[in-house]
Amino acid sequence: MSSTCEVAIIGAGPYGLSLAAHLRARGVSLRIFGRPMWSWRHEMPASMHLKSEGFASNLFEPEGQFTLASFCAANKVPYRAWGLPVALQTMCAYGIAFQLRCVPELEERMVVAVRGTREGFFLKFDDGGGCFARRVVVAAGIGAYVHMPDVLKPLSRAHVTHSYGHSDLAPFKGRDVTILGAGSSALDLAGLMHQEGIAVRLVARRPSLRWAGEPLPEHRSLYQRLRYPMSGMAPGVRSRIYEDAPDLVRLLPRTMRQHIYGTFLGPAGPWWMKKLVEREVPLVLGRSLRAAEPQGEKLRLVLEGAKGQEEILTDHLIAATGFRIDVRKLGFFDDTLREGIATAAGVPVLSAHFQSSVPGLYFVGLAAAPTFGPLMRFMLGAGFAARRVATHVTRAALRERTTYPSEPTRVRTA
Repeated sequence: MSSTCEVAIIGAGPYGLSLAAHLRARGVSLRIFGRPMWSWRHEMPASMHLKSEGFASNLFEPEGQFTLASFCAANKVPYRAWGLPVALQTMCAYGIAFQLRCVPELEERMVVAVRGTREGFFLKFDDGGGCFARRVVVAAGIGAYVHMPDVLKPLSRAHVTHSYGHSDLAPFKGRDVTILGAGSSALDLAGLMHQEGIAVRLVARRPSLRWAGEPLPEHRSLYQRLRYPMSGMAPGVRSRIYEDAPDLVRLLPRTMRQHIYGTFLGPAGPWWMKKLVEREVPLVLGRSLRAAEPQGEKLRLVLEGAKGQEEILTDHLIAATGFRIDVRKLGFFDDTLREGIATAAGVPVLSAHFQSSVPGLYFVGLAAAPTFGPLMRFMLGAGFAARRVATHVTRAALRERTTYPSEPTRVRTA
């Protein structure tokens, strides 16, 4: 591989792979680093299903031919555009097939350091190698932004883990497990653990649980179609607007965008888990976690609710406490480069082309959701991001003289 390139992509999930496919089709010199679909293959319960409908679970190449539907048809895998949850294993197999077909140049090496140079950036790899790139696109997955409440941070992994990172549930068999949270990860994990015969309970601040509605029927009246238009995120007018007009969301005041990002389609479990969880899983609702401390081999949880405090002894706590975007969690940036990235509450400030305040440094995926709206929280947003970034990079490359430095020089910032 050449030690220089026009674009380096960090991350090989749906956003990184989709962008690489678009750049490759445009003839842009690129290198992409990461393990394909790693989070999906190794950090999520193997038996889970996606909340996104089949038609909204695609990766994106310019011709739009290699869809999940075409992959399932070719491999005789059951598929429906909506109404049939997509198995995680199916999604992983499709993602790997997409990578082999559309992004064969993927390098399964990890970027451990990025620093600015006069002409772009220098990237260092975990195997000691490195390369120069005029531009860098950060397509880090959700794992980079795992959030753990302060009360749980001092505890060891023997007692507490995050919901992100449990592909295999077998180690929990024979143990008493408590899940903290009321979002999709918490409710999905609670149901899957019960199915595996694991003693599990769910603790949440919410007094009641919310569930994503069952898919809309195929045949609907005109009124129903106008009232609840189909969207890849969820049926409804707001979903349709956020899907079709991410640029309009970007023009809203920052406080309004933050409110949309933090509240739209709030915590809710997958509809197919509702009966199982509500009937079979012990629910401790309307309680907040106040303290957690080891007690022998167990963990003592102190909960507070309307009727005062209560305690639970458990073997292990899984914190399904979500993700918080903060570029400081991306450990590969050197200090000077990191300080040059303008942020608002840890979120990178992005242009209409996903470019940060550091020229040539882009962010796609979850980090772009507070700028472009909820669409960036879904695979569906990978198509918009790939087209927008690829167009901007291609035009910029044509305007600029493509030369690369022989060694790192001063840092380039905004």
